[in-house]
Amino acid sequence: MYKLLAKLNKALLPSFTKQGLDPIKAKNWQKAIIAYRYWVTVKSLD
Repeated sequence: MYKLLAKLNKALLPSFTKQGLDPIKAKNWQKAIIAYRYWVTVKSLD
């Protein structure tokens, strides 16, 4: 389930690392997306 969700996230959600976003200067909604993508990635690797 998480592998499918990770593929959907990759296709639908923006990649802030490719945009060169500094995590310290990120807005709260950007931090939430980063945290969500991290959580899904970790779960899909298990």
